[in-house]
Amino acid sequence: MTLLELDRVNKSFGGLLAVCGVTFKVHAGQIKALIGPNGAGKTTIFNLLSGIESVSSGSITFDGLEITRKPPHVIASLGLARTFQTVRLFGKMTVLQNVMVGRHCRSKSEVLATGLLLPSALREEREIGEKSMELLRFVGLGHRASDRAHDLPYGQQRLLELARSMATEPKLLLLDEPAAGLNDAETEVLSDLIYRIREQGITILLVEHDMGLVMDISDEVMVLDHGEKIAEGPPDVVSNDERVIEAYLGGGLKSAQAG
Repeated sequence: MTLLELDRVNKSFGGLLAVCGVTFKVHAGQIKALIGPNGAGKTTIFNLLSGIESVSSGSITFDGLEITRKPPHVIASLGLARTFQTVRLFGKMTVLQNVMVGRHCRSKSEVLATGLLLPSALREEREIGEKSMELLRFVGLGHRASDRAHDLPYGQQRLLELARSMATEPKLLLLDEPAAGLNDAETEVLSDLIYRIREQGITILLVEHDMGLVMDISDEVMVLDHGEKIAEGPPDVVSNDERVIEAYLGGGLKSAQAG
């Protein structure tokens, strides 16, 4: 089943065409990677999908609904969540509170009920805390729940950002360079975690420069260059596409596979 579909999507910034006629699908249950050299348009596509940027032309459909020009909070409520290249946490809040912030988009309590501390609001807040703790344990951070987010080492901050995005109950999770800044051991933990997230019924679309990780975990890979799609298919097919190897990645895919 198609969960996400982009149809001839264009995005221009002034005279610069950052995304040019891009069409692709993500099927429910997939781990799909979006790769390409710096400036290829990968993060711009993520910004379009999450509503941070507006599409110039073309359409985006998510779970049967067109979301082309919907605002970020509406898109998130429909079940599309993301992480960012640079970790974005509330550093002075606790690890648990950071996850609870993500969970509140599913809150049913009205502002008045929350302000008056009505039993229904208190019960929901308790449930949010319990679910957030479950997610912290899922990513291996249950023991750091009461610590300040800015006290976590970088690798654990990445895991916290994942937990917070999962708190929104996404159907599709966009991971923007999740392995950036991680060492080999941390990348291995991340790889296992991505598989376990998929086992929770969450579809994953990731942008990533670590070709070893991409080739190991992806069901499908799509390659962008200068805003255009130049290749798409299973990892072994894309890794042998001469346009990708020679013209755009300089052999990076084969080198990663050999490693």
